[in-house]
Amino acid sequence: MQKSNAHIDRRNAWSWIPTLYFAQGLPYVAVMTISVIMYKRLGISNTDIALYTSWLYLPWVIKPLWSPVVDMFRTKRWWITAMELLIGAGLAGVALALPGTAFFRTTLAMFWFVAFVSATHDIASDGFYMLALTERQQSFFVGIRSTFYRIATVVGQGALVIFAGFMEECEGVVRAWVWVIWILSVFFIAVSLYHRFVLPRPVSDTGVGGITPANAVKEFCSTFVSFFKKPQVGTAIAFMLLYRLPEAQLVKLINPFLLDSPSAGGLGLSTSEVGVVYGTVGVIGLTAGGIIGGIVAARGGLKRWLWPMSWSISLTCITFCYLAMVRPSDLFTVNLCVFIEQFGYGFGFTAYMLYLIYFSDGQFRTAHYAICTGFMALGMMLPGMVAGWIQSMLGYVWFFWWVMLCCLATVAVTAMIKVPASFGCRR
Repeated sequence: MQKSNAHIDRRNAWSWIPTLYFAQGLPYVAVMTISVIMYKRLGISNTDIALYTSWLYLPWVIKPLWSPVVDMFRTKRWWITAMELLIGAGLAGVALALPGTAFFRTTLAMFWFVAFVSATHDIASDGFYMLALTERQQSFFVGIRSTFYRIATVVGQGALVIFAGFMEECEGVVRAWVWVIWILSVFFIAVSLYHRFVLPRPVSDTGVGGITPANAVKEFCSTFVSFFKKPQVGTAIAFMLLYRLPEAQLVKLINPFLLDSPSAGGLGLSTSEVGVVYGTVGVIGLTAGGIIGGIVAARGGLKRWLWPMSWSISLTCITFCYLAMVRPSDLFTVNLCVFIEQFGYGFGFTAYMLYLIYFSDGQFRTAHYAICTGFMALGMMLPGMVAGWIQSMLGYVWFFWWVMLCCLATVAVTAMIKVPASFGCRR
């Protein structure tokens, strides 16, 4: 039976892995980035954008709490196709609500629904990947899945935003974004139908039988408690929450800063220009930084590269201080500064992810890693909620200098953690 299942995997892997991980990345981009640009173009204040869109992180924060449900009931295959259909329905709700007078409240609720469903889709997709492929195939396709997740980021933050800018000139702001959201909705309905036909059916992809709700709660509580009994857990949680403190605030104001008029302290770029600068050049910088970070960490280990990476994620934020003070009019300078900052973030983020893997190691590796990713999302959610208010009080120039001051938190938690010299080295 296992041999037959492996044959199915080899035949189908290229037909479903690219589309599955493209579909995994696109909702996150829609909820966390496209929504920010859309609300800014629709006249919502920076304070409200940062506060309310930061709440959209919550499903990814609490994702570990319902991940056992995906394991216990139905198949991962069923969860994937059902969640994709629901994502399409949720995005359709956003598109229908946009022309209304209460669009902000209604679309936020629909985006939260999409975020919750997307987080569930993440759980099912990653579990299915491990069930449908052999270990060798998992290693081979890990780069492929990451590539298509990044492509989804470029399409969402880049191509769709550029398209929205073009449509704004033709049909106005509201109708332009209705078009963008409908495109996303139709895509997810189509990809759900596609995956119903092409996803393999691993014999191991079954719900866990004989588990009662009481047993499930008991097992999960045991796993959860064991996480908080790990050595240096307090230091680890502080690192998870504070290492990205500068970026958690910066990311919420990058697009509003690029879009705001010079009289408001921004750069006054068009929607299409933002799609190129942040959604394309920025993503390329982020991806390049992550790739190079992974290469050097594999050669020297996490401990050797921890400090260079922490300085990289911190010091490159100063490019936005420069942009806010000088406010250059040429796109080359803007693109270069965004590329440098995003490259530094991608390079420095490597240390963060490697530390999460290191801290999760042990008997409950999968569950503990899920808990770590919950703290990771919380570390982005809480600072992001107040970032807009801080910027409205300080203005863009002093806000970006405030972000630079917050880099002290990154340095402090980096100094606290301990990692074996051998961890992360290629053997």
